Amino acid sequence: MSSSPPTVILGAGIMGVATAYYLSQHDPTSEIHIVEASPELFSSASGFAGGFLAKDWFSPALAELGALSFEEHRRLAEEFGGREKWGYSPAEAVRYAASKSNDGDEAKRGDDWLRDGTSRANAGPPVVLGVDDEQAPVWIPRREGDHLELISEAGSTAQVDPLLLCRFLLEEGVKRGVTVHQPAKVTGVVREVMDGMLSGVAVRDVRTGEEKMVDCARLVITAGSWSGKVFEELFPMSRLKIPIQSLAGHSLVVKSPRWHKAVEGKGCHAVFTTHEQAFCPEMFSRLGGHVYFAGLNSSTLPVPDAEEGKAMPDAGDLVSLRTAAADILGTGLEIVREGLCFRPVTAWGTPIVSRIPDQDLGGNITTKGAAEGGVFLAAGHGPWGIAQSLGTGLVLAEMVTGRKTSADVSSLAFGSDTMAALD
Repeated sequence: MSSSPPTVILGAGIMGVATAYYLSQHDPTSEIHIVEASPELFSSASGFAGGFLAKDWFSPALAELGALSFEEHRRLAEEFGGREKWGYSPAEAVRYAASKSNDGDEAKRGDDWLRDGTSRANAGPPVVLGVDDEQAPVWIPRREGDHLELISEAGSTAQVDPLLLCRFLLEEGVKRGVTVHQPAKVTGVVREVMDGMLSGVAVRDVRTGEEKMVDCARLVITAGSWSGKVFEELFPMSRLKIPIQSLAGHSLVVKSPRWHKAVEGKGCHAVFTTHEQAFCPEMFSRLGGHVYFAGLNSSTLPVPDAEEGKAMPDAGDLVSLRTAAADILGTGLEIVREGLCFRPVTAWGTPIVSRIPDQDLGGNITTKGAAEGGVFLAAGHGPWGIAQSLGTGLVLAEMVTGRKTSADVSSLAFGSDTMAALD
């Protein structure tokens, strides 16, 4: 059997490891390399996200990708024991309005969460839940006058621990021969002298400074909020700018005395609400007694260099989160982890999942056609990165190997032509 062209994946977040996972299945004869600059794996959005999964909460452009990804999450969990290994569980999504809150801002909707930080709480059909309803989360202390609405349909939402899922995907890829370079950085592309064909990348070890060339005909950029910078550094003569921005989010993981194994049989919950501090908390209960608490977001926090690793949360924002968590979840909370992550977003609200046309690489760089080469990009999923990760990884692996994609992502294509259309 002849060997397939080698592939280098830039970024070991969930998009990168999911792509490597599926690519190692589709193309087992190919060399696959993942290059990650951070000294700590999964130190941003992939390790510090909420892990909430939804099947049909997406716009038409993302409907097929969202449904495909949800099914892949379910399938992998059933095949590999996801409940035990990465906390996969069915979930109910609810909107919660405490009696003491001023929750009259009906203008806030789920579909504008990405733009102004509001909650996704109105993304489904509401069904009012009583205090003793089986579908109500028992880990939220209920007071007289509280209002709780079910906003998900049966079987349409689920929950995972994204850090554990990322570790599983990476471990499976490594078992199949995927090579990880970390902490390391790609410093340039290598091309053939005669025809400018992409033939490899220069990889520098961040700790030692040692540099080596890694052969590749296929280059995949899955660097999250750093994707635009990575593309610009590797293709400095390109006129194409990758408009990936960042939405920073602070989070807590807490252990609540009201969420424990005795109630896990009822399944996990995603709870969306508002708070008097003028942000919209989102809470996700996870198997094992933990509750992820977030919703305090910022589009102005600067993105650190990838080589710096895990970002330090803002002390004031953490105080705000702790205060809101105590107000909503009650006393007796144990802080398990505090975090800050940077979610990659686009101004138009949908991600880029695309082959970058050779004409947009600049500098007379070309790539082999079809399944033999190319430069690919997947980034900009915003708050839905974990939910859409497996579908994106599968589709991207299919693109790289020249197969028909399992979901229609044609509207997520990107290049100078699509940028002109957006303008």
